[in-house]
Amino acid sequence: MFKILTLDNISVTGLDRLPRDTYEIASEIQHPDAVLVRSFKMHGWSVPDTLQAIGRAGAGVNNIPIEKMTAKGIPVFNAPGANANAVQELVLTGMLLSARNICQAWQFARNLKGSDAKIAKQVEAGKKQFVGFELPGKTVGVVGLGAIGIKIANTAISLGMRVIGFDPKITVQAAWQLSHQVEQANSIDDLLSQCDFVTFHVPLIDATRNMINAERLVNMRDNVTILNFSREGIIHDEAVVEALDNGKVHSYVCDFPSNLLKQHPKVITLPHLGASTAEAEDYCAIMVADQVKDYLENGNIRNAVNFPTIKMAKLPGQYRLTIAHENIPNIIGPITNAIAKADINIIDMLNKSLGEAAYTLIDTETTLPDSVIKAIKTIEGVLNVRCLSSC
Repeated sequence: MFKILTLDNISVTGLDRLPRDTYEIASEIQHPDAVLVRSFKMHGWSVPDTLQAIGRAGAGVNNIPIEKMTAKGIPVFNAPGANANAVQELVLTGMLLSARNICQAWQFARNLKGSDAKIAKQVEAGKKQFVGFELPGKTVGVVGLGAIGIKIANTAISLGMRVIGFDPKITVQAAWQLSHQVEQANSIDDLLSQCDFVTFHVPLIDATRNMINAERLVNMRDNVTILNFSREGIIHDEAVVEALDNGKVHSYVCDFPSNLLKQHPKVITLPHLGASTAEAEDYCAIMVADQVKDYLENGNIRNAVNFPTIKMAKLPGQYRLTIAHENIPNIIGPITNAIAKADINIIDMLNKSLGEAAYTLIDTETTLPDSVIKAIKTIEGVLNVRCLSSC
């Protein structure tokens, strides 16, 4: 029986992927094998010795101490792309709200007073201050061409917009999904200098922190609209507010309210609604539940942010050993030697690495004695060892 601890409310649709005859799931549970989490801040959280995996029902993992989990050999799974449509729709909504001055116009209309006839006159007199513009022919820059960025870029093309993308780490798989009409920027500054809209879909790391700052704002187009539904900290808010006040920036649309932003007349700030749809929550929960299940039962890894993707067919009657270890020379030899000393034959083996971390799957004909497992655990660089299929 696997024990799953939920640190947030996780969609029942996702939890139903874990059969109750083999999984015990609760928000309070002792000695969990895995944790499912959404926004709970795990920095400083006491990690149980039994923990083998973490599933984040969403894309970002800023709330999880990745380096700490990697050092313990614990893969952290996420759900890239599961909330892509939800975020895409909100970004496009933000573009339209900004272009047509909808929020300002709505506030104006709500504050009208007097008889209907008097209100009608005020409407005709006041509507001129909310004249907007249309999207076709405008240029949008998309920074980050993952699942979300690709959807936004392709949809913007279908709306008649010119689209420029920038992502120095775009994958071949992602590139195949991108419309051929999307233009490639040579640098972030190259992109920013050409755009009427710019939207960000990148993680918050040192390279992306304050990506939009006072220096870059000077070289951007006048009346640009900046959208941030990615992470707080990617935009230097003080610099953008100053640019709004002096007329350089038309509008700032983001998902991260603050005292500086919430009352500004040219800012549309929402309460972190990017992935807040019932569908996105279901998709994210389903994806991470399936990934955690496959890892616990078969040792396979898919969509882990700190360990490589690895999958090996697991046949009946075989015994599987999973080893999370450092990506260092001469570590596989001692592992296989420990198995060979027990006169046990290795049927199949697969090793993959990701940065400084690596992971190895080994299938054997017979069960491995405790003495072999203990010997492998003592090998320098080995982080975590698990036995599957009753070994």
